[in-house]
Amino acid sequence: MTPSRAVEPSAPTASDAHRPGEGALRAILEGRHRDPFSLLGPHEAEGGLVVRVFRPGAETAVVIDASGAVLAELEPSEGGFHSGLVPGLSRGSAYRLRYTHGGIAWEEEDTYRFGPILGEQDAYFLAQGTHNRLYEAFGAHPFEMDGVSGVRFVVWAPDAQRVSVVGHFNGWDGRRHVMRFRHDCGCWELFVPGIGRGEIYKFEVVGLHGDLQPLKQDPVGFYHEQAPATGSIVEGLVRHAWKDADFQAQGPDWQDASKPISIYEVHLGSWRRGDGNAILDYDQIAGQLVPYVQHMGFTHVELMPVSEHPFYGSWGYQPIGLFATTSRFGSPEGFARLVDALHQAGIGVLLDWVPGHFPTDIHGLARFDGTALYEHPDPRRGFHQDWNTLIYDYGRTEVKNFLVSNGLYWLDRFHIDGLRVDAVASMLYLDYSRKHGEWEPNIHGGRENLEAIAFLKDTNERVGALYPNASTHAEESTSFPNVSRPTYSGGLGFHFKWNMGWMHDTLHYMQEDPINRRYHHHHMTFGMVYAYSENFILPLSHDEVVYGKGSLLGKMPGDRWQKFANLRAYFGWMWTHPGKKLIFMGGEFGQEREWAHDYSLDWHLLDQPEHQGVQRLVRDLNTLYREIPALHQLDCDPAGFEWVDTQNEAESVIAFLRKDAEGRSVLVVSNFTPVVRHEYRVGVPHGGTWTERMNTDAEIYGGTNTGNMGGWEADEIGANGRSHSLSITLPPLATVVFVAG
Repeated sequence: MTPSRAVEPSAPTASDAHRPGEGALRAILEGRHRDPFSLLGPHEAEGGLVVRVFRPGAETAVVIDASGAVLAELEPSEGGFHSGLVPGLSRGSAYRLRYTHGGIAWEEEDTYRFGPILGEQDAYFLAQGTHNRLYEAFGAHPFEMDGVSGVRFVVWAPDAQRVSVVGHFNGWDGRRHVMRFRHDCGCWELFVPGIGRGEIYKFEVVGLHGDLQPLKQDPVGFYHEQAPATGSIVEGLVRHAWKDADFQAQGPDWQDASKPISIYEVHLGSWRRGDGNAILDYDQIAGQLVPYVQHMGFTHVELMPVSEHPFYGSWGYQPIGLFATTSRFGSPEGFARLVDALHQAGIGVLLDWVPGHFPTDIHGLARFDGTALYEHPDPRRGFHQDWNTLIYDYGRTEVKNFLVSNGLYWLDRFHIDGLRVDAVASMLYLDYSRKHGEWEPNIHGGRENLEAIAFLKDTNERVGALYPNASTHAEESTSFPNVSRPTYSGGLGFHFKWNMGWMHDTLHYMQEDPINRRYHHHHMTFGMVYAYSENFILPLSHDEVVYGKGSLLGKMPGDRWQKFANLRAYFGWMWTHPGKKLIFMGGEFGQEREWAHDYSLDWHLLDQPEHQGVQRLVRDLNTLYREIPALHQLDCDPAGFEWVDTQNEAESVIAFLRKDAEGRSVLVVSNFTPVVRHEYRVGVPHGGTWTERMNTDAEIYGGTNTGNMGGWEADEIGANGRSHSLSITLPPLATVVFVAG
């Protein structure tokens, strides 16, 4: 049955005793009543309270007190409607209901005797768009009201004619638990007594024009059924007893560009699998991931999106349940234990966050109340052509608040240390991936999405104000200015930006046969032209090892030995180049096939010495990067870098200096050909002893062990515009690092 437009009933009067008018009764029976609290539950009348209840299937209904004594019998009407006067009962008095059917009796609380849920302050902040803890008011929360245990539900649907919460507890009958509409904030609320954690529920929504919508998941639900099921599960806020106090007390300031940041990007569903390709749960992952990341020396893990998403193949980048950890790997409590375990091991946790778009699945946010509620109503701004997804209406106060609060939720409830914001470029431009005529300019005639820009700034400002140690990272692939500059100086307010240009240029170079690299020398050096325009992260992310691109190892040219040597030289270049580091799982040991989300990484490859060598190299590079201030302290400051030689295109050799705040130097030389170069002279800033601290061609990494053992005294021979120089041996396809003193 498709209900017609809801009616507004008139309030009962003493003259009609306890029976409602026929129109109001029919509205209740047919699920068209917009304000059931005006009719159902207790209402003052002469001599006591009139109690009206709607309980389909009940043949009799009596009002009882706490001891079970009968206070009044209610008169049955059609369809399970019962009403009657309860003498002596006053407003606010507690009572219960006893029903019978076929000789079977049961007792229930009366949902409609309980008062409002949202306070005036909640409603005010919601209307203003400044409710930083939206998740404490919205969603499904186990709750005790007037001494009765149950669950309180709150959902935003301002244009709905009716919203009901449905589940097994009411036979999925949307007439049973119609919610109270709050005109002051466009929300619907209801306390349902007698249910608790683990209850499956959805919202039944009657749209603006009386059309019944598909059953909807809770937009602020904290736990959902595993796909293909689509129900929300009552869970409440995570109740984990955190044990990361020591980690928090150390005051890790993850936005500090002077600190070493080396990030291990992880997809939880395919990092490792169990027997029979079984997906591991959060605890099983923690038991293996934490010691591994700690052993490898990474400072952070970055988790690909863990918000609930219906399509596993989206890797989490098409989420519906933004406030729910995906149930594929267990409960929200399990995810909290994973984060806690990483923190106790001294490892920061970054989370991939997707406020740029959402899928069109009918049980999700799409046309939630029968209108374009979360999405922009104009498809030129509300539909993503590349991904067939919907785009949030960033100019709508409540939507913006919903998203900002979601970002804060992960920092607050799960102790996340930073958010990596996905697909920022698609948010910044109205003409992103659109042809002429497919987009509408902003009010100034430009292509910038002013509302999205304001949203990003607001998010970064609130993160900074409320969680000053947290960081935000932008995956932004254009030349939009000042992405990682403060909002007070005209920036977007991110702390770091992914350097997509560096990644594309250097991978292009490394894929060239060494004999041709002389013609592409600039791809390795051009990045320094703009290296300090932003606070950059150098990303070798999951996007580079999917969709036919092959693995990092697979991109390298040459025979098997040369492939590994090229990869090792490239890693040496990356870990010594200005910028923070990020590598996707598997790259650190030379995964040979490209990433497949349905299967584990190929850990068996570590039985082979070449793969062991790459893994050990990455571990040692992390150690070197963390221990030597010159390699990280001025990553985002031009004072920390100096070219030594960029002119040797013929031999594909590049040399540079890294410096710390005290002026101490590290010399890095990369040879991107398979030719050993003996007595290669390279300039250094001063005399004294220079010691080779890293050689990617070392035997322990699978190389030829060609290099420079021990310390080398700088000669007073000028080279590369410097008064002193070293005469060294350059290994084939290798990066070497020398430290002064």
